[in-house]
Amino acid sequence: MPYDIKDLLAAINPALLTYQEWVSVGMALKEGGYTAFDWDAWSRGDSARYHAGECFQKWNTFGGDARPVTLGTVVQYARNQGWRPAPSGDGYELDWDSQIGGHGVVVNQNWLEAREVSAPADHWDAVRELTTYLETLFEASENVGYVTDCYEKDGRYLPTRGSFSRTAGELIQLLSKCGGDIGSVIGDPKPQAGAWIRFNPLDGKGVKNENVTDFRYALVESDCMEIDQQNALLQELELPIAMLVHSGGKSLHAIVKIGAASYEEYRRRVDYLYGVCAKNGLKIDTQNRNPSRLSRMPGVLRNGNPQYIVAREIGKASWDEWQEWVESQNDNLPEPESIATMWSHLPPLAPALIDGVLRMGHKMLLAGPSKAGKSFALIELCCAIAEGQKWLGWPCTPGRVMYVNLELDRASCLHRFKDVYLALGYPTLHLNNIDVWNLRGKAIPMDQLAPKLIRRATKKGYTAIVIDPIYKVITGDENSADQMANFCNQFDKVCTELGCAVIYCHHHSKGVQGQKRSMDRASGSGVFARDPDAMLDMIELDVPDALRKAEGDRAVCRVYEAAFDRMLGDPWRDEVKPEDLSSAAAMKSHAARLLTRSQEATLGLALAEARARAEKRTAWRIEGTLREFAPFPPLNLWFDYPVHHGDPSGTLGDLSADGEQPPWKKASDKHRKAAVAKSADDRIEFENVLANCNGGAPATMAHLTDYYRGEKSEKTLYRWIQKYGYRIDRNNGMILKADPKEVV
Repeated sequence: MPYDIKDLLAAINPALLTYQEWVSVGMALKEGGYTAFDWDAWSRGDSARYHAGECFQKWNTFGGDARPVTLGTVVQYARNQGWRPAPSGDGYELDWDSQIGGHGVVVNQNWLEAREVSAPADHWDAVRELTTYLETLFEASENVGYVTDCYEKDGRYLPTRGSFSRTAGELIQLLSKCGGDIGSVIGDPKPQAGAWIRFNPLDGKGVKNENVTDFRYALVESDCMEIDQQNALLQELELPIAMLVHSGGKSLHAIVKIGAASYEEYRRRVDYLYGVCAKNGLKIDTQNRNPSRLSRMPGVLRNGNPQYIVAREIGKASWDEWQEWVESQNDNLPEPESIATMWSHLPPLAPALIDGVLRMGHKMLLAGPSKAGKSFALIELCCAIAEGQKWLGWPCTPGRVMYVNLELDRASCLHRFKDVYLALGYPTLHLNNIDVWNLRGKAIPMDQLAPKLIRRATKKGYTAIVIDPIYKVITGDENSADQMANFCNQFDKVCTELGCAVIYCHHHSKGVQGQKRSMDRASGSGVFARDPDAMLDMIELDVPDALRKAEGDRAVCRVYEAAFDRMLGDPWRDEVKPEDLSSAAAMKSHAARLLTRSQEATLGLALAEARARAEKRTAWRIEGTLREFAPFPPLNLWFDYPVHHGDPSGTLGDLSADGEQPPWKKASDKHRKAAVAKSADDRIEFENVLANCNGGAPATMAHLTDYYRGEKSEKTLYRWIQKYGYRIDRNNGMILKADPKEVV
């Protein structure tokens, strides 16, 4: 979340929230990773309803919902009470007329021109006004609430409960017969007060929110600016207005289409509506939120001024169309720019995090089969970044990294980091550059994890976030392209919000992988391969027994060499030929000659361990698909638990992966496939010519040779006849389909 939760809570007065809204704040705080103490401290602001210990009791009941309340709810409550995010970039002081926040602003008030509202003629049709209102907003069978009686208080006329049990159809029928006297239908209102009407249908049992049967409309009213200015602003906002009524006073009443399916949805949509109005300078009466609210009834007089319909069915056609339009006006996307203006002043490229592979702020995927040592490779990368060392031969820019551990228990993960550090031989000068977030058993979908990750990582200065592995946090079906695109977008959010690289690993699909391209091996949708800026794929190589023995011999030679240095000093090298240093048998012979029996005996266990370790090593090849850098040749590695080592001898270069064909076999298959394709083309050509060269009738050899006119020899045509299952009839020379048993 980009906002400080303390600022948001400080902007929300708990005393102004309903009980359910107060509970929702607690649920959102828990979902966002905060504590019951945070909720309790904020709740103390409502001294009338605060009860010590209540927050902590309820806290333990939160969680496990399929659609949990998120911190976005806290943001909305803060906005409802007037909070707005501070502007980004250079700060400035706001004046009273400044617009706070940019999202939802669709009107430039500096260019807004007033739109005159024309009053009706002296002899206006009051019955038609009210009938139009009823026909527009209600079905004939729906109950309408209206008020003509009122009482005076503090110089104001306030409506009574009024009528709520008559249907729109009944009222319209009576109005058609009233001879222009609407008072005979609804009652005569006080001339000074006018009359009111409810814009949503009722159940006929009362006039409260629970009596509303369809949350169809909401009221937008403002009396803080001139009528003509109100009219201009309402229309510029393109509000989906079903009915716009002059109140007979200082305001217009806009009956706006909401089309909510429930009261909760109604509240959310009205909050959004009022928020957009406020951001665009329309200072509305927020007490009109209720769906059972009264509005001004057209067709009556108020202090001698008519309450009348100004317009109907204006703006967007529906709530969804209007909201989509508002969002499109504020999509926060950058504007297109001409490359000509940037040609001589190109922005600098992001520096490399892994030289030749990955830039700062970009994404990298490491894919491979199970037990390939992917986690070890990522831990090696964390160590290399922390200490500014090389990773698999690529130099890394030093920086701070967070490792998100989703698979190992905490102790195993921490031990693994130490084992890798020691095996790599790196100096432990910058251990504080690595943070580990252990989430085994606590993993949640990535769309929920991303905001929590961002909140914890903000201001930490990470250059990389490593997530291992992603199958623990995948949202949706990994074979669905659109769902996986949405999943991968979460990594973009982390990159953008934190300005760091995101590195993650994923597993291979089932089956033999050697015949596939490297970018096609990762399990699930192809989005996994296309989305990252760098994709590194690991595949195991088939190591022949002879090579394993040779590696064991090399390891034995290294043990002998180190032992001779330790026990004999430098002079022993003068007695050994250079080629003997790589021969296990020769080194064993030199040991028998140069060492005492006790010295030789001490080497037995070390020699056996070295050979066994070397012969158990697995071999791997890493291939890359890079967006920002030139391709690199396949990288061959030995995995010598717990770290990967290079292949300085180059012995792995000629090895193939499981299911992969050697180069000579690939070339042979290529030529064979080409020949098969050519043969198929010849057959199609021959059968088409045979069917048409004699006008559709059976053809003879003469017809064929006449058609080809020397382009195909008779020898070729005779060969095709036999090859493609035809024969020449000996009686008439016709070329006919041959019996499979018949020999031509």
